[in-house]
Amino acid sequence: MAAVAKRIAHGASETGVWGERVAADWLEGRGYSIVGRRVRPALHDEIDIIAWKGRVLTFVEVKARSSEVYGRPASAVGRQKRKALCRAAAAYLRGARYPDLAYRFDIVEVVGSPAAPNPPTVRLIEDAFRFPLRYRFARKAPPAFAGFAGRLLAFVRRGLHRMRAPARPQG
Repeated sequence: MAAVAKRIAHGASETGVWGERVAADWLEGRGYSIVGRRVRPALHDEIDIIAWKGRVLTFVEVKARSSEVYGRPASAVGRQKRKALCRAAAAYLRGARYPDLAYRFDIVEVVGSPAAPNPPTVRLIEDAFRFPLRYRFARKAPPAFAGFAGRLLAFVRRGLHRMRAPARPQG
């Protein structure tokens, strides 16, 4: 309970922390492999869950509500929240040196509460949104030749092989 109180002090609600735990368990039960929870790759941004589903790296936003009186939980993921998630995912990928893989953004809705007698309703929205086009992830290409061959090729390209060596003294 102390961990819950600590997280609540940082702005997370008890329902939100419980919802993330329920979502992580639910995803693992569906074949996801959890890489991290509450990951902060940037100073102000957070990714609730990062998981593998097959060969796809999935950034998951969890939205938990005690009821749907005011709408579905996923409707709370507006333009600003998507922008923050994209910024956090880009920072995470930058830290991983832009791995050459497929990734997507999912939203998990959890409706219920920890005190409710019946189990919560969990829904997954796969590929809920995508990176905006301004995000271009391209890894720098490795040099064509590494080691001695690369240095030799650079030497030849610079034209240094045409320079004359100093004359040897006779004698």
